[in-house]
Amino acid sequence: MSYSAMKDRPKYMSRIRILRQNRNLTQQDVAKYLGTSQTMYARYERGANELPIHHLQKLRELYQVSADYLLGNTGEIQERNADVL
Repeated sequence: MSYSAMKDRPKYMSRIRILRQNRNLTQQDVAKYLGTSQTMYARYERGANELPIHHLQKLRELYQVSADYLLGNTGEIQERNADVL
């Protein structure tokens, strides 16, 4: 993959993977929470499919972070302490 292609990749891909792994959740766990398949969720993490807005909202709730953080618009995580799953 070229540098320009990597630069243009959405930041949410790595953010949702890291947040999931830091909470010891599987892709299946998150997919079930979102109401989608593990295969589709894995495609979001890889960037093969764009993340729908309704899934962005649910992930924001799950991880208790801002949408701006998930989208890479800010580096400030601003987590709140709440377990959703």
